Amino acid sequence: MTIILKTEGDIQLKGTIRVPGDKSISHRAVMLGAIAKGKTKVYGLLTGDDCLNTIECFRKMGVVIRRDEDYVEIDGTGFDGLQEPVEILDVGNSGTTIRLMLGILAGAPFHTCLIGDASIAKRPMDRVALPLRQMGAKIDGRDDGSFAPISIRGGGLEGIDYVSPVASAQVKSAILLAGLHAEGVTTVIEPQSSRNHTERMLRAFGCQIEVDGLKTAIKGKQDLHGTTIHVPGDISSAAFFLAAGVIVPNSELKIQNVGINPTRTGIIDVLKEMGANIIEETASDEIEPAADITIKSSNLKGIEIGGDIIPRLIDEIPIIALAATQAEGKTIIKDAAELKVKETNRIDTVVQELTKMGAKIEPTDDGMIIYGGTKLRPALVDSHGDHRIGMMLAIASCLAEGETFIENSEAISISYPNFFQHLKELKS
Repeated sequence: MTIILKTEGDIQLKGTIRVPGDKSISHRAVMLGAIAKGKTKVYGLLTGDDCLNTIECFRKMGVVIRRDEDYVEIDGTGFDGLQEPVEILDVGNSGTTIRLMLGILAGAPFHTCLIGDASIAKRPMDRVALPLRQMGAKIDGRDDGSFAPISIRGGGLEGIDYVSPVASAQVKSAILLAGLHAEGVTTVIEPQSSRNHTERMLRAFGCQIEVDGLKTAIKGKQDLHGTTIHVPGDISSAAFFLAAGVIVPNSELKIQNVGINPTRTGIIDVLKEMGANIIEETASDEIEPAADITIKSSNLKGIEIGGDIIPRLIDEIPIIALAATQAEGKTIIKDAAELKVKETNRIDTVVQELTKMGAKIEPTDDGMIIYGGTKLRPALVDSHGDHRIGMMLAIASCLAEGETFIENSEAISISYPNFFQHLKELKS
């Protein structure tokens, strides 16, 4: 689907919005609720395509999940209550679903096959298949289990000590979820800190887990117990309006109840370092901290972004790149080779699509160089089926007077079904 976004004259963005529930937290709430004993209620769960695919996968394994207007209720079967699925489990576009599901299924004594869309077929699965095999799971698939479709027969797991070559919450989570049903203790050591949503969520379901710096350990054979989860707004979705409020002149926005888990707030730290006017007011601090965030138009300066902060903002780099086109001076993004194995190669797609709109931007092996102070122009651009590229281009259209055509815009519904509605409200 192609959407046409028209910008006439100088526009400004004003108003208050609440972005959809956090995608990472929503996935985990459904997964742990399904394998816990008893009922779990999840308020604020993201109902985008990715999370709906997670729900459907567990329904195919015998878990009863009901969607109400305000919440999702899960009748947890306990881990031993999961049933071997008759059908193939289709994760759609969700890398989180397929990798974390492999961790759960590694402990299940039955056979399962998982598939996804064309994007999932290109994303590396060996990064989780390797440690899960070391624990005892039998995994096969394309290129010796390196890519989906992928099949797994679980059960009989033994805990391992695993030194991960990448800082990845998906890899860490898959191993911890397998370790939950393994004999002994399972330990993961990361090169840098990644998102800790799984650790927080496991504790909320009654699991004991130990974290010591970059080392996380879980004891096997623990039961989870149903609970109530309130999902805050997704900072990765809020990021597009955070940047928009900064770079669109004469704008002021308030985004309510945004998750501000410290492992996810790299986008706020970077925008502030660039000179953004951002104010946070604490909204809640339950399982996950949240805040109301106010953003005002600001004059940005180019900076260098790399090192330990990259895992804390890897999904926000496309919108950071757009913001950098409006900054004074040069912005360098490095140490971000992980962008190459996202829904698209986000180094190439960001450079390709922003160049169409007049940006001066160069790809590097592990990031990009963006030259600021650029006036963007309307163009025919393409999300390439990547929701974050699509939303970045929609925000870019606010700076380009005329009509911008975004092909494959339907991808945005993966994480932000009412994105265009919010954008229209803020522009009116």
